[in-house]
Amino acid sequence: MAKPTQAPQSQGLDPRLYCDYAKLVRLQAQAESFTLLPHLKAGSVLSGRHNSLFRGRGLNFEELRHYQLGDDIRNLDWKVTMRTGKPHVRSYTEEKDRNVMICVDQRSSMFFASQSVMKSVVAAELAAICGWRVLKDGDRVGYLIASHQALFHSKAQRSQNDLLSQLKHLVKANQSLDVASHDNNDVTFSRWIERIKRMGLKQSTLIFISDWRDCEEHHLDRLQQLQQHNDVLAIMVSDPLEQALPHTLADAKWVVGDGRYQLNLDSQSKVSAASESLAQKAALQKQSLAKLMAIKHLPYIEVDTSGQHVSQFQKLVGGR
Repeated sequence: MAKPTQAPQSQGLDPRLYCDYAKLVRLQAQAESFTLLPHLKAGSVLSGRHNSLFRGRGLNFEELRHYQLGDDIRNLDWKVTMRTGKPHVRSYTEEKDRNVMICVDQRSSMFFASQSVMKSVVAAELAAICGWRVLKDGDRVGYLIASHQALFHSKAQRSQNDLLSQLKHLVKANQSLDVASHDNNDVTFSRWIERIKRMGLKQSTLIFISDWRDCEEHHLDRLQQLQQHNDVLAIMVSDPLEQALPHTLADAKWVVGDGRYQLNLDSQSKVSAASESLAQKAALQKQSLAKLMAIKHLPYIEVDTSGQHVSQFQKLVGGR
């Protein structure tokens, strides 16, 4: 169990633009108000040893099967045996701690918002509150942080001091972003997944917090492969302006760009075409992620930049 931590002093940065280490520590208090294990199908890795509040002798019921030579007769299910006339035993598996890896996106596309809070701040704060929740459950937590410069990986540990250290790494990555940031070739989504696959994770929970901007179909196929031995929980951080443009934008004659290319939105037809393209891409992205989550009967989670991301997340994962 994580012990309450005295929060450090705030850095005084604009909380809409950059996350603050002091706030990430304070989010520990809000980790009590939700669970990362919402009404999941039994047998899911996310359920893990938390399938039941009744721990009993530290074993989870797995299946009811015919008696085989060598089975412990203490596990005989006498009711089923009497009813069927054939000996049946109840099979159990040992409870195991979960290893949870929180994969958080702090690349250049995350330094954007048309509402209250940058996507990068939203992702960092959700990554922190998830870390605190995992620690409170007595499980191990590690981070894989994708900054615009490099990938940072920490081994999953059941340590509050280690979590605080990782939150400092997260803050450093977050505060290195600005409008001139460009992603290094080593931090593409492909490299991100490659790093995870090299870890050789089994029976772990992977929580991805990203805008999924450069996630393509073949990346989702690779995530589906990871789902065979792990659970992948996808959290989408979105902004309304990335899904549809306001009709009045043509009057403002905006010029939009990604740091390399620019588009002059000086007519209604250009605005409508751009808006339609954004909407189609966003819809396909959501459908693909929802399909990926459905493999393990996990929820598809989406939060926005309105500043209500913590309460949105808590509600979507079954908080109170």
